[in-house]
Amino acid sequence: MKLILDHHYQAAIAVGLRRRGVTAATLLEHGWQVLDDDALLDACLADGLTLVTNNVADFTVLARQWQVQGRSHCGLIFTSDRRWPRTRDGSAALSAALFDLCRGGDESWIDRMHWL
Repeated sequence: MKLILDHHYQAAIAVGLRRRGVTAATLLEHGWQVLDDDALLDACLADGLTLVTNNVADFTVLARQWQVQGRSHCGLIFTSDRRWPRTRDGSAALSAALFDLCRGGDESWIDRMHWL
């Protein structure tokens, strides 16, 4: 699984994941922070990237619209600030959880939505 982290997350999470052998980047690293949600999911699909986001409200609606239209995405991993606070400790814990999720195997993330 290859991950891209939405703009809400610290770049250190992606850096830490890369150090552990996970393909991970941030929207800023790709220059995608200006894309709207639809274009972002398209870009993720083109590059085979699973999006990590806490923007559950918008992306669940968009993923369902895409499903109705017969379109696929490369997967969405949802988080919440309550469970994974945007602090150094919260970011370290989220990084560890994402690493564990990536170690889970090479199963397909196409059209999958997962709460972490």
